[in-house]
Amino acid sequence: MAVRSVEATRAEDTRLLTLDELRAQLRAVGEERYHHKHPFHLMMHEGRLSRGQLQAWALNRYYYQSIIPVKDSIILSRGPDPVFRRAWRKRVVDHDGDATNNNVGGIHRWLKLAEATGLRAEKVRSGEGILPATRFAVNEYLNIVRSRSLLEAVASSLTELFSRDLISLRMEKLRQHYPWLAGGLDYFEARLTQAPEDAKFALNFVHENAKTRAEQELAIQALRDKCDILWAQLDALYFAYVQPGWPPPGAFRMNGEES
Repeated sequence: MAVRSVEATRAEDTRLLTLDELRAQLRAVGEERYHHKHPFHLMMHEGRLSRGQLQAWALNRYYYQSIIPVKDSIILSRGPDPVFRRAWRKRVVDHDGDATNNNVGGIHRWLKLAEATGLRAEKVRSGEGILPATRFAVNEYLNIVRSRSLLEAVASSLTELFSRDLISLRMEKLRQHYPWLAGGLDYFEARLTQAPEDAKFALNFVHENAKTRAEQELAIQALRDKCDILWAQLDALYFAYVQPGWPPPGAFRMNGEES
C-alpha cells in the first residue's frame, strides 16, 4: 500500500475546497451538531412535551428571534458593497416586517405562535421569565458577528442550509401532536422559502470570499459555533423544564401556565 507523502498531505490540507466540497463540509457540521438531534426537540417531535414546556420553548426562543434582525443589521453595516447590503437587508425585513408591503415579519409571527401556546404576547415581548442561559447564548451570537471577520459572520448564518428539513418535520409533528398550535405556525411556513434563498446567497459569498483554505476553515468553525449556540439554548430548556427541572430564580414557571 502506498504511503502518502508529507508534502502531498500538506498540499491537500491547503487546497481550496470547491463549492461542492465546501457545501459538503458545512452540511457535515449540520449532521453532527445541528439541534435537530437535541433531546428537547426529539421530545417535541414525539409529542412528549407538556403545554408548559412548549410555552417555555416559545418564550425563550422569542429572545433568539428578536435578536436575529439585530444580528443581521450588524452584518449589514459591515457590508462591503451595495449588492451585498441589498441582499442582506432582505433578512432584516423578513423578521422585522415592512408596513408598506403588508409584511408583518417573523417576529410578529413568532408572537402568534407563543399566543397559540397560551402565553400573552405582551409578556413574551417584555422578556420576562427568559432563562439567563438563553440570554448568554444568544448574546454570544451577537459577539460573533461583531468581533469576527465578515466572512465568519456570514458563515455563522449557514444553519439555513439544513434548517428547512427541520422546519418541515417540526410543522408536521406540531400539527400531529399539538393540534391547538395549528393557528400559530405561519412563522415556519414563511421560513420554508426564506431560509433556502438566504442560504444560497450566504454560501456563495463564503465560497467567493474565502481566498485560502485557512479562511474556509474559519467559516466552517463559525458554523460549528452557531450550532453550539442553538444547542446550548435547548440544553438550558431541558435542564430547567425537563430534567432535573430546576428553573433559576426569575425564570418562567410551568406551574403558572397561562391558558
